[in-house]
Amino acid sequence: MDFVGQSILSVDQFERADVERVFDIADAMAPYAHRTHITRVLRGAILSNMFFEPSTRTRISFGSAFNLLGGEVRETTEIRETSFAKGESLQDTARVLSGYSDIVVMRHPQPGSVSAFAGASRVPVINGGDGANEHPSQALLDLYTVRKEMAVLGRGIDGLRIALVGDLKYGRAVHSLCKLLGLFSRVAFNLASPPGLEAPPEITERLQTQGHVVQQSHHLERSIHHVDIVYVTRTQEERFASPAEANRYRGLFRLNQAVYTEHCEPNTVIMHPLPRDSRSEARELDDDLNANPNLAIFRQTDNGVLVRMALFAMVLDVVDQVHQHAMPVTWYTGKRTPR
Repeated sequence: MDFVGQSILSVDQFERADVERVFDIADAMAPYAHRTHITRVLRGAILSNMFFEPSTRTRISFGSAFNLLGGEVRETTEIRETSFAKGESLQDTARVLSGYSDIVVMRHPQPGSVSAFAGASRVPVINGGDGANEHPSQALLDLYTVRKEMAVLGRGIDGLRIALVGDLKYGRAVHSLCKLLGLFSRVAFNLASPPGLEAPPEITERLQTQGHVVQQSHHLERSIHHVDIVYVTRTQEERFASPAEANRYRGLFRLNQAVYTEHCEPNTVIMHPLPRDSRSEARELDDDLNANPNLAIFRQTDNGVLVRMALFAMVLDVVDQVHQHAMPVTWYTGKRTPR
């Protein structure tokens, strides 16, 4: 894949070599993300961050990543604050916003909406999540986290054993992560969900066609034995027809320290794309795991900045110039090294 000037809309755009290149460049962004150095390679560039669904990590980490490269960020977070509320089309908005920006990150509730926007945009667009469809940058940062966590154990991604747990029907991060994992070799997938929230057949069939082992289950405990990663997802309540329908599934699968100790191997890494639902009726990933050193959820969020910096640098063709614009940090930064 030639990243320069390209929109990032789907993980289907990536081959394994592309993924590994993104990860190598993400590694090189560590001095800037950890605040040991500053770079102003994107000084004067403008990112339009357009988020029409709630977001904390994705929106702010994209903005932070762009700022860390020296660029400026303009944000839109409400449809009612835009001309969409007046009936303007995605295509017209894309033509207008791309005249004000050098790159756009967009989240929208409708599947395919970001691709439609990108089709009319004059600048590259990165998909920050389009409904229940895809979330490519989340999948990249998740897989980057998997690589780093496995490296600590002297392992790689090939031969990985992973359990994906929870709402696998509507979890767009799961869909995109499965597709990326499919590019590697001999991955064993345990897909555990409540009845009715199984992974889409096109995902499971694709993985099996690629030669991976896929097992599906409706039992949490049975699925988390003998795996390297447990990747937990919340019930995607915003995708259901009503809160009452979502409530039928909330809290059916709960991973806590007692369940982990009894059923997981001692080095099993715990991941979650966040936000986790900490309400008493949910708690799919309990707070009592916070002291577990194998809980990687906050290492995931840190890694998101690195991966998104890499994507900006690649799409805007400044990879080879980042270090040329480096200088020391002049303020107290605290502890920025990975947790």
